[in-house]
Amino acid sequence: MKLLLTNDDGIDADGLQALFAAARSFGDPVLVAPAGPQSGCSHTTSSSIRVDERGENRYAVHGTPADCTRIGLLKLIPDAKWVLSGINHGGNLGADVYYSGTVAAVREAVLHGWPGIAFSYYRKKDCEFDWPQASRWTGRVLAELLNRPIEPGTFWSVNLPHLLPGEPDPELVECPLDPHPLPLSYRHEEGTHYYDGDYHLRQRKPGCDVDVCFGGRIAVTKMRLL
Repeated sequence: MKLLLTNDDGIDADGLQALFAAARSFGDPVLVAPAGPQSGCSHTTSSSIRVDERGENRYAVHGTPADCTRIGLLKLIPDAKWVLSGINHGGNLGADVYYSGTVAAVREAVLHGWPGIAFSYYRKKDCEFDWPQASRWTGRVLAELLNRPIEPGTFWSVNLPHLLPGEPDPELVECPLDPHPLPLSYRHEEGTHYYDGDYHLRQRKPGCDVDVCFGGRIAVTKMRLL
């Protein structure tokens, strides 16, 4: 089974390598990822795109995550069965899914008829990512979701929690998207506005993805195009 892997942090990102390590147990992964960081670009696309081959089954696209999906499915790996995006360096919870390049890459695939899963890894303040752990958790999620019937027009957004060393593995919880927007908070300095909303203190609705992930569980959210 061919799997198209992409992200928005760039082809050399640790999160993409963690996703690749997890995906190898389920099929033949092919990396089609941005040549450099492309976070927060959602469905932005480019009219002129260059693709560099970086080795076997590894392509660097000079464009956005949505471009990677489009070029990958049209030219590089049209026989892909799934599009997997991530693992994003940071959460994509609630309203984040509308801005996220990670999520947009999968949503773009679904628009064209392919199923997909977006993976993100929430990080607590002043803590480091544990990529081997994230890869292992991702494998658990893939084992669960890849075996389910494909429902056209839907995709999955998965957010891994940030746990401290020694804590037990987190539970997988299927939950809805949190309805709250990110805080409107800016500071003004010398004619420029700087966003200073605290991501970790954002509003959360009990039982929704923000609450589930911040509470130390893996938030698994089914998304619909319309």
